[in-house]
Amino acid sequence: MPSRNVDLDKYRLRRFVELLIDMDEVETHAEAVPLTRLSTIIEGTDKAVLFKRAGPEQVEIVAKTAGSPRRLAAAFEVSEDKLHDEYFRRLANPQPVVEVASGEAPVHEVKITGKDVDLTKLPFHPQHAYDGSCYLSSAIDYTIDPATGRRNVGCRRLSLRNRYETGTNVTAPSDLKRIYTASVTRGERLPITFTVGAHPLDFFAATTRQGGDELALIATFRGEPAPVVKSLTNDILVPADAEMTLEGYLDERGYAEPEGPYGEYMGYYGAIHMDPVFHCTAITMRRDALHHTLLHGSARVLDQTDSAVISAMRTEAEAMKILKVTVREPVAVYLRSMSGGDNTLRVSIKQRALGEAKAAIAALFGGIMRLKHIYVFDEDIDIHDDRQIDWALGTRFQADQDLMVLQGMRGMTMDPSLNGRRTGAKAGFDCTKPFGRDGEIPLTKSAAKLFDGPARFQTVEQALASAPMFYADIIEAIGSNDGREIAIALDELRHAGRLGRDRDGRYHLVRSQPGVTAIIGKLYPDPNEGT
Repeated sequence: MPSRNVDLDKYRLRRFVELLIDMDEVETHAEAVPLTRLSTIIEGTDKAVLFKRAGPEQVEIVAKTAGSPRRLAAAFEVSEDKLHDEYFRRLANPQPVVEVASGEAPVHEVKITGKDVDLTKLPFHPQHAYDGSCYLSSAIDYTIDPATGRRNVGCRRLSLRNRYETGTNVTAPSDLKRIYTASVTRGERLPITFTVGAHPLDFFAATTRQGGDELALIATFRGEPAPVVKSLTNDILVPADAEMTLEGYLDERGYAEPEGPYGEYMGYYGAIHMDPVFHCTAITMRRDALHHTLLHGSARVLDQTDSAVISAMRTEAEAMKILKVTVREPVAVYLRSMSGGDNTLRVSIKQRALGEAKAAIAALFGGIMRLKHIYVFDEDIDIHDDRQIDWALGTRFQADQDLMVLQGMRGMTMDPSLNGRRTGAKAGFDCTKPFGRDGEIPLTKSAAKLFDGPARFQTVEQALASAPMFYADIIEAIGSNDGREIAIALDELRHAGRLGRDRDGRYHLVRSQPGVTAIIGKLYPDPNEGT
């Protein structure tokens, strides 16, 4: 199919960075910056960072392009409140890839093969204090499963070894690990191509696990056909609009070397492990390639790392989908990306039936393995406000009644608290008020009254004749700008034997013993009685 049917420029990384600059989402460093300083600068700002002259090669490098929900919304071309819906809308509308010739592919503008390959000229850079090498951390890997012909896409870091080799990370359970292990068993070399420098939407494709052709997910998340080009030294198709590719293979001998440590997405180091070595056979790139880095595991700013923000958004979307079929009225979900983008989920619901909060917790743990702690709140709690969260946890939660602990649950292998185990405990916190007791004054949130209503009555007696009222409502009903005269008027009604109060504190116009306020109904138990 002719390349004119696809846009070769729209989804290149540089165009997205230009959009972020227009949004004032980028901190630009025009000065020369050594590679050793990149990570500390990236950690020091909540914006994306563009280095114009990085390292001795003076290359352009960008970081944290997906490091906030606002940037993700820009990638999906929607507002933040529409992100979840747009995520599922695109998944539900598959798009094809369209192959273009090498001569038309921007990523093939510069071609380096054979003995001219030199990985040491690329901006691998130090990232975390105890890492095992310099890294390119933004690589997306493309492979073909020889057993099925199915195309696989994932994310990998690459650690610099020499001109032709890098370390990889194929230890954690993944499709690539399964494909590679099977290839070694058959004694077959596994071709692989990495892209470095991709639009944030491509990372959603690389981290979404579902059956079928994963290469097509690139187009699906973009929402339109995506241009792909065949690699120079293998048969793998990759996005033709990427900034750079590294082609090569994992060898048939299962050749592995120690890789790591490396700062992982939970903010701790992954220990050294034996991983296959990537052998590079070709480097291709745009003439004006924009290099890309991810500060993957900085514990200081996990909430700004691309991986955590992407994972948090996806988990929120999945959680809301589950809640919509579990409870009658889910209100909001919020996953704290400081927990690595997976661990800690906050949920607010409007309870319509007894036990809905605990049902939500059970359903979410059953549907999303990555979750570790779930907090459920009433709809009056803003789950993005830590002050309200602390208040609700402190006043609506009783550990012996509201804590759900599930043991023997599958956990995330990078969670250091598991101490190497594959299973552990998960906890759900029901921080909702007792069901069916809305309106009871001991369970009502207290706050200042906003007096903005018009005067409706001339006297307190007229106001109470219309309906029982709280003190502040009486003030508003008669249009007072003071309030003290209300106490005098109520005292006159009391002495006249015409005042009563219910257990929630409303004043009633009723017959009573002169000088005594009548009690209407039964008062709430006094928690101080007997003290």
